[in-house]
Amino acid sequence: MACFLVPTGEAIVTTVIKAVADKKGVESPFIKRMNWLNNMLWGGSALLAFEHVWHGEVTPWFPFLTNAATPEQASEMFREMATNGVAMAVLVTLAWVAMVSVSIAISKKSIKAENPVIAPEKKES
Repeated sequence: MACFLVPTGEAIVTTVIKAVADKKGVESPFIKRMNWLNNMLWGGSALLAFEHVWHGEVTPWFPFLTNAATPEQASEMFREMATNGVAMAVLVTLAWVAMVSVSIAISKKSIKAENPVIAPEKKES
């Protein structure tokens, strides 16, 4: 129905956040890697939208979403957006957080391997 609108909305918000953060020069590992999240959200939303168009659930005429024609159908559509759409958006965001966390851990580990701490020599008394 319209579950793809929730990740699309999140993609719009995160794209704006990334643009504003880049303009202000915000330095954060999560902001640096927000393109990953944007790509996942935009790509997933595009695939879902295509699938809904393919199955005739999205039309080029008003009301565009076939399940928005009557109040009962609209109610069902909003329920699906609140359950499936939100679940998909949260799952994608959690996957991104995990990816960024692993990326940060790997970066720290490689920096530590390149610059090992040299223990001071012990003086014998």
